[in-house]
Amino acid sequence: MRTADLPRYAAPLFRPKRYKVLWGGRGAARSWSAARALLIEGARRPLRILCARELQKSIRDSVHRLLADQIDLLGLPYQVLDHEIRHRNGTLFIFEGLRHNVTKIKSIEGVDICWVEEAERVSEASWNVLIPTIRKAGSEIWITFNPDLETDPTYRRFVLNPPPGAWVVKVSADDNPWLPNALRGEREYLYRVDPDAAAHVWGGECRQASDAQILRGKWRVEEFEPVTLAGLLGERNASELGEEEMRVLRARCWDGPYHGGDFGFAQDPTTLVRCWTHERRLYVSHEAYKIGLELDHTGDHWRLHVPGCEAHVIRADSARPESISYLRRHGFPRIEGAAKWSGCVEDGIAHLRQYEAIIIHPRCKHTADEARHYSYKVDERTSDVLPVVVDKHNHTIDALRYALGPLIRQATTPSAWVW
Repeated sequence: MRTADLPRYAAPLFRPKRYKVLWGGRGAARSWSAARALLIEGARRPLRILCARELQKSIRDSVHRLLADQIDLLGLPYQVLDHEIRHRNGTLFIFEGLRHNVTKIKSIEGVDICWVEEAERVSEASWNVLIPTIRKAGSEIWITFNPDLETDPTYRRFVLNPPPGAWVVKVSADDNPWLPNALRGEREYLYRVDPDAAAHVWGGECRQASDAQILRGKWRVEEFEPVTLAGLLGERNASELGEEEMRVLRARCWDGPYHGGDFGFAQDPTTLVRCWTHERRLYVSHEAYKIGLELDHTGDHWRLHVPGCEAHVIRADSARPESISYLRRHGFPRIEGAAKWSGCVEDGIAHLRQYEAIIIHPRCKHTADEARHYSYKVDERTSDVLPVVVDKHNHTIDALRYALGPLIRQATTPSAWVW
């Protein structure tokens, strides 16, 4: 047997657990890892392994080929037959579809491990048949899948409400040390041109009801460098330039930076964002984000992730005046409470949606995540989108609203921003 490399996340596959669930985005090597781990375990001791999926019209629809390829790579002494795989120690791999083989599935005895691949497609009825069938003492059910909808039976059963003692881990391409460069390029491209699709395909997020997404169609992730007067001048002295040349340079500069902060602790993060505006676009260049951040550590955390922020005006959540007072006395003399008014959240949303584009730097991962998830409530019975903002995924978004507060208030006047 040749050396069998596996991602670090796969180590628990070799420890006893009734349920082992690997889920997430494309490129994480979940199926590859599960196949390799099962083959190693089957070579160590005799096992009866059922490889199942919701639909299997022929052996070509199964993981048979994946297992055969791994056997060749590892040099394991398995016999690959047309419809099963055997090891000389008695280990047997069998392959079945779930939906149209209820009677056959119920009659299968002595299964040590059942591996359900592409489990996002498995129906509630299939789970109700399969789980009690895998009843041998010490038996395990391995589940690998890319999620589709939050309402899917597999996602609800094993991610939202996992069985007691289950090992459930979300993995992505970032957890795969052998991700090919071609896939890295595809991932970077999709995140750049369609962040929502990328979050589903590569990030392993469930598809969202797009009509409920507040910032849908407005944001994208892209690298950029703010244009400032200092950057345009370089080593030149402003006094050496004529009035017209300075006017042209100033017109090219972005407005900002603007800074906004939101306070949290136990479950909600403390956040700080830096943003800029230019030609009807909003640019988010930096973020600080941490749950459980002590107030006396907040200043250092903000300086680390948003360099130089202490020199600027920071508009922070005015519901926490004691936090603002503390930071003002400890190195942030220009921090102040953000203005709030009746309807300020709605006005802030209207302001954000007025931009032609909201461009988020790749280092601002939490801002991008919240831009995708920030949503209106949806009526569970009618699926109607309600004019009520869900109080979740809004910590960097709130910080953005605070940062842009004076502009938002201007935008409510008749003379401002006639676009």
